[in-house]
Amino acid sequence: MTLRLVSALPSFSLFTCRATASTALPPPTPTPASSIPQSPPLTCALHCPHFQSCSGCTHEFNIHCPVILDDATDFFRKHGVSDFTFDTCKLWGWRCRAKLAVRGSSTEPLIGLYEEGTHNVVDIPQCKAHHPNINAAVELLRQGITELGVGPYIEDKGTGDLRYVQMAVTTYNTSLPAAERYMNGKVQITLVWNSRNENSPGFDKLNALANFLWKNGGPRSRLHLIHSVWANFQTSTNNIIFGNRWRHLLGERDFWEHVGGIDVSLAPCSFGQANTRAFDTLLRKLQKYVPYESSVADLYAGAGVIGLSLAATRKCRQDLDDSEPLKC
Repeated sequence: MTLRLVSALPSFSLFTCRATASTALPPPTPTPASSIPQSPPLTCALHCPHFQSCSGCTHEFNIHCPVILDDATDFFRKHGVSDFTFDTCKLWGWRCRAKLAVRGSSTEPLIGLYEEGTHNVVDIPQCKAHHPNINAAVELLRQGITELGVGPYIEDKGTGDLRYVQMAVTTYNTSLPAAERYMNGKVQITLVWNSRNENSPGFDKLNALANFLWKNGGPRSRLHLIHSVWANFQTSTNNIIFGNRWRHLLGERDFWEHVGGIDVSLAPCSFGQANTRAFDTLLRKLQKYVPYESSVADLYAGAGVIGLSLAATRKCRQDLDDSEPLKC
């Protein structure tokens, strides 16, 4: 099997639901016109206090069966895939990678997403999509900003210290039973700092914030939460989150994850799937459709995880052309 990768330019419930095409579901029971309208079913509702203001989620009820499911089923059927199924994996606490804007003030920082159509940040401390440890790490960051007087970025003036934060959870921990690894995931934190490099004014404050996070969330803290702390330096006034300069500050340098039957380590600048469990499920399903020792071209491969998973499980020869840092 020949593989070629072409890179693109540079505390929640544990319900799992499974859905198939709506054609396989029984027809809905007619509702008498005189009956009182019923509330949507709550068993698979988002239950997020930020839903009305946050732009991150667009589907509040029946999240086990999104409206696009019928379209996806029809698409695959037209292309000869008759056994398409949809597996939600986790409905809450599934997001293992989040880029969040930091605005407000040092006494009342806002850490979250932009309100739709604006650059007004909505604070989302209780996000239901986030892995629980991302929310815990955000709260720890909030404490650090307040205690150290770190200034959130002021977009109109281009001033302030902390522009964005990236939180990424690794569930790779072979010392724990497989069933316990997800909920005990550790968070890699990247602080996007409003300066050119580590020699710029304000680096002492960046170091102090990193040390605060490590002291209160590192391996010697009461609750080991933090995997590592990185810094990214960005002074551009455009909407690009990351600059080109990175620095590893504390903790482990390598960020390992096990998906699709392979172990991979992604740098904080690499693209990574936000829903780790769903991605793993997708890869394992994909492997069933790829003939053994066939040739595969992985277009817009990024770090190449999809192609490498097929290479390892379907025994292909590898011809990699990737631009993103990757270890495997």
